[in-house]
Amino acid sequence: MRIRATVAAVSGALALTAFAVPAAHATGSSGTPYTMDASFSNLKIASAIKVGTTNKVSTTYSFTLTHGSDVDVTASDFYSDAYLYRGSFDDPSKTLDGDNPATCKVVTSTTATCTGTVDLHPADGQLKNADTGSWSVAAEAIAFNGQDPENPDWSKIGFKDQGGLATTRLQRYSKLTANAGPEPVAKGKTVTTTGKLTRANWEDNLYHGYTGQSVKLQFKKAGSTTAYTTVKTVTSDSYGNVKATATATYDGYWRLSFAGTSTTPAVTSTADYVDVR
Repeated sequence: MRIRATVAAVSGALALTAFAVPAAHATGSSGTPYTMDASFSNLKIASAIKVGTTNKVSTTYSFTLTHGSDVDVTASDFYSDAYLYRGSFDDPSKTLDGDNPATCKVVTSTTATCTGTVDLHPADGQLKNADTGSWSVAAEAIAFNGQDPENPDWSKIGFKDQGGLATTRLQRYSKLTANAGPEPVAKGKTVTTTGKLTRANWEDNLYHGYTGQSVKLQFKKAGSTTAYTTVKTVTSDSYGNVKATATATYDGYWRLSFAGTSTTPAVTSTADYVDVR
């Protein structure tokens, strides 16, 4: 698991990502890490990260690391990664990172392509419901340059970080069910489709009804190759329950569809076939 060490620099507290240095053993206090000749660009990450209640969610990122000729990205004690942060880059209110450092592959003598994952663990209480929404993405690198991690001369350790490289959005995973009936139904009679719209709650690790949301009732005629047609739009009740009625005309498939919000991803139920006689 990734380990973050906090180093007291002469100029103040400086948080370094030291993947192999337990904070309790980083006893060296001499010097201040120098600014590594490095920069980060072309950072790519998913536009949205959908997280449920229990399963670990890993989102891949990649970026280009450009560095000076004195930086050896192939060294065993060189580490780099990307991470999410909220608030200001210099003093973030919260950060989210990966379980392991990125893997960097040399492209030229001064560039490398690095790939890794941001790993989220909702079952461990890592996330709160208020964490939904936009996050900024930063990258960082540290070169120990052969220093003993348990008693280093920090002035010989290079470090560089850079914020504002990209943005992503954390969303609470959503679910939507649908059941249409009666089945079979007489032509011209009413078909009723019921379902429930729920979303993950990161604070109790359960799914709760998503209330007051617009949900579309959609239909596709049996044997048709065209897209589903929206019949009407209804609103989920105080428990997330959805109920929509329509007139039975043709055999076909009924489903419910939710367009999503900034905090909750779009979701469409499994279609339910109704035979019209």
